[in-house]
Formats: sequence, C-alpha cells, structure tokens
Amino acid sequence: MPKPPHQKDHALADLRRDIDRIDENIHALLIERSEIIERLISVKKTEESGSAFRPAREADMMRRLVKRHHGSLPLETVESIWRVIISTFTYVQAPFMLHADLSAGDALMRDTARFHFGFTVPFVPHMGAAGVVQAVTASKGDLGLVPAFAIAGAAGGPWWTALEFDSAPKIIARLPFVERADHPAGLPVFVVSRVAADAMVTETEVWSLRVAGWNAGLVDTLAGLADAIAVPDRAFDGAALLISVARGDIGAVADALVGTGASIRSRALVGSHATRYTVPS
Repeated sequence: MPKPPHQKDHALADLRRDIDRIDENIHALLIERSEIIERLISVKKTEESGSAFRPAREADMMRRLVKRHHGSLPLETVESIWRVIISTFTYVQAPFMLHADLSAGDALMRDTARFHFGFTVPFVPHMGAAGVVQAVTASKGDLGLVPAFAIAGAAGGPWWTALEFDSAPKIIARLPFVERADHPAGLPVFVVSRVAADAMVTETEVWSLRVAGWNAGLVDTLAGLADAIAVPDRAFDGAALLISVARGDIGAVADALVGTGASIRSRALVGSHATRYTVPS
C-alpha cells in the first residue's frame, strides 16, 4: 500500500537532511584539504622555479578516479569537479597563469581550459602557439595550452622547435587526461611548462625530429609506431616532425625512417606525458 502523505513528507525530510549532511562534510573536507596545503607550503619553504603542476601525480589521480567511479552520476561531472579541486589547490600553492592558443577556436579552447583548470586560474588568450611558448618561457611557472595538431610557430616554422633548448619549457602533459568519444572538453591539447624533473611523467616521450628525404610514403612507415605531425622544413629540404612515442622507442622510429630512405638531421626531446588513457565506449 502507498505511504500516507505525512510519511512521505517525513521520508523526504530525512533524505534532504542526509543531503545537507553530505554537503557539509564535503565542504569540511575541502577546508581540511586547504589546511594540509598550507602545511605543505610551509614545509616546502621555497620559491620554486617552475610550476607547482605535477603531471605524473595528476594523471595517476584521474585514472584511479575513473576506475573506482560507479553509479548514475556522470563521469564528466566527477572529472570536472576533481579537475577544479586539483587545479585550484595547485594555484593556491604557487599562483600561475594559463596561456592558451585560440587558433583552433575560441570556444573549444576556453571549454578545455575551464574544464581542466576552473575559473580561479587567470586565462590569457593568444592567437598562435608561438605567443604561448614565448609567454611560458618568460614566466616562472605559467602553463601553456597548445592544440595537439597545431603547426605554425614563430616566423611560420614549427612551434615545437622552440622547446629544443635545455633552458626552454617542455611539453608536460596531454589533455584530456581521460579520453572518451563524448568528452565535453575533448580538444586534444599539449600542456607546456617548466616542471621539476621528478614531477614529470615519462610514459610517452615527445621528440622534435628534422629529416631530409621526406615523402608522403613515410607517413605509412610511422603508422603504428608513433603519433606524428609533419611540416615542411626548408632548412633541410625535408620535414620537421613532432613525434609522440612510447618511452625508449624513438630509436625504432628513427631506424624505420632511415630504412625507407630518410636522413635524420637532428632530434631533441621536447617533453613527455602520460600514456593516453581511453575509457571504453
């Protein structure tokens, strides 16, 4: 038999009290987290040169989040909440700005930036990857967002060659951390910054290669070995490549290119990131 109206009212009131209790607990835990961050800052007692961003730790946190998640709450909601929490507390530790290349579209990049970093971190727009890299280079710990398929840099050359120098910032992450077909902020983006070596995640290495003797057939050679972007390189009458490959496998990529007639003129490690983690459909 259906419950009398007054019993339903009591049940609803009990459920709402449970929700209020949970909300208060969540808020209390966030305050507790902020107190721990304050202690962390005190323990460090240093003005670190570089971003407080910890790509290895963040990639691991997001993977664990996906693996333990269940129920009716959408994954993108949980992911976005965690991203805002992580990024905001990173900002509290060491304030930074977010420089973003809008050449792939203003709305797409802003959605990506706000989904992954929230609204507390200042957002600085740029039209082109070169401006992003220059701004990050001139900063102590800012982050730069560049679409993973971006090509042009300063004077029309490939943007990633500016990362080849030892003193230059590097690619430290690839967003989104958790990939899926219906991701609400799924624009593939490289994150560029200065990060301490022990904070880097090196599952996937990113290399800048310059080759002579490049031809379209070499694209098939790279297929299955690495993700690659290629642009003409007049300096070597060939191509400049941005290669994302599993750690330690760049030698196999180089051998494959040479085996099909190309000559490698230079190569430099320009960053690394976590292996792309894809949620099954």
